[in-house]
Amino acid sequence: MILVLLRHGQSIWNKENKFTGWTDVDLTEEGKKEAHKAGILLKTKEYTFDVAFSSVLKRANDTLDIVLKELNLNIPIHYSYKLNERHYGALQGLNKDETRKKYGEEQVHLWRRSASVRPPLLDINDSRYPGNDIKYGDLSENELPKGECLLDTMKRTVEYYESDIKKELLQNKNVLVVAHGNSLRSIIKYLENISDEDIMNIELPTGVPYIYEMNEKLEIINKFFLK
Repeated sequence: MILVLLRHGQSIWNKENKFTGWTDVDLTEEGKKEAHKAGILLKTKEYTFDVAFSSVLKRANDTLDIVLKELNLNIPIHYSYKLNERHYGALQGLNKDETRKKYGEEQVHLWRRSASVRPPLLDINDSRYPGNDIKYGDLSENELPKGECLLDTMKRTVEYYESDIKKELLQNKNVLVVAHGNSLRSIIKYLENISDEDIMNIELPTGVPYIYEMNEKLEIINKFFLK
């Protein structure tokens, strides 16, 4: 069976070089083109899917919609906050270059790429705190991050992979997951048993499908970017 991980197309804040996290921003026109290109590429290579998963953020949802239209597929879609991007805490909305000037290149690199270093955390009264967003009204305080490192993100994404995504794969279904750079990096870290140090060097480009070919035991037979 096939598991395809796809990072959403370029978002407005990707283009503006801002920390995005759980901020719900739109795709740029370039991001929409990237999504169309991914769908066309998957169709050209004759990939098809039985079920899809996405976060609750519109840049991922819109990318998925475009891809499925290109594939002419009408399949079940499951949405979960557990596939949301890593929450960047008080960095959300800040320009990355300006943040480097203020805190230094090394510190910002740790915040962005380290597995265990959290960004500065939000206060619960901050408008960026997800508890102030009706979208997350059903979540408990323990499920609402004030900021996350990659391992925090990995805890929820792996939990969701094991409880929901894996069971579809075990039924020999082809699965498409459209989410975010860090939520997908955390799944890759788990599936490939990548160390905390090596995951810092893993980068997922926007709009480029990452393919896993698996056997019936969900052992990885092959993995590659589809280009």
